[in-house]
Amino acid sequence: MCIISDRHDAIWKATSIVYPEVPHCACMFHLWNNIKTNFRKSQKQIKEVYFALARAYTVEEFNGHMAELEAIDSRVKTYLMDIGYDKWSRAHSKANRTMTMTSNIAESVNAANKHARYLPVVNLLDFMTTLIQKWNYTNWKDALESFLKIGAKYEKILADNTILSQTMTICIFKIIKTLHVLSSTEFLHLVIDGQTRNVVRLHERNCTCGRFQLDDIPCPHAMAVIQKFHMDSYKYCSDYYNIDYLLKTYEIPVNPLPDETT
Repeated sequence: MCIISDRHDAIWKATSIVYPEVPHCACMFHLWNNIKTNFRKSQKQIKEVYFALARAYTVEEFNGHMAELEAIDSRVKTYLMDIGYDKWSRAHSKANRTMTMTSNIAESVNAANKHARYLPVVNLLDFMTTLIQKWNYTNWKDALESFLKIGAKYEKILADNTILSQTMTICIFKIIKTLHVLSSTEFLHLVIDGQTRNVVRLHERNCTCGRFQLDDIPCPHAMAVIQKFHMDSYKYCSDYYNIDYLLKTYEIPVNPLPDETT
């Protein structure tokens, strides 16, 4: 478990009191806005490298991008180091952030209640109750009527990784190469992806590329193994992605408020 927010002092102070044992991470987009403000001259050059750093799955991948950033503007490296890599980098995080690198969920609520904030407090609370009640029911109904085994978002990721597991395109030479699987045991496999070698441990839901364990869903290398041996890919997805858990998320009703007179 972890908390993700912007770097406002009041939020970090409050969460450290209420949730002292829970790691607190920074939203990568809010942090990027701070970088843009503090390093205006080099922001265009460092944007792509910064987001690659934040999203990197392994420390080795992170270090490669950090060397690129340092070559462009070493001050930004110092700034990010002072914040703490574990606060904004997926590879260094003390908790598994999976795919949650931003506080977009909170921003969605902020956008939805923008005009309601000017209402008297009772009317504001009534608006928020109705809004969450509507969202809760819609999401529960969508999950109930779904024919998918996992949520639509994760189904798409699994499908994309399946396609990537079958072929890999090297753009420079326009050559299509197939991922090559060499098995050691039933659960331990070497997957050769072009010039890189990735070790997949299915029973641990782990791959040396870092994606399997951090995304909690089979990466292209794991999918290459799963496809080769005709295994069930859903078995290796996080339980939290399946439809049963999605239904549990919305099973607690938001009780409608009765008329004020009662």
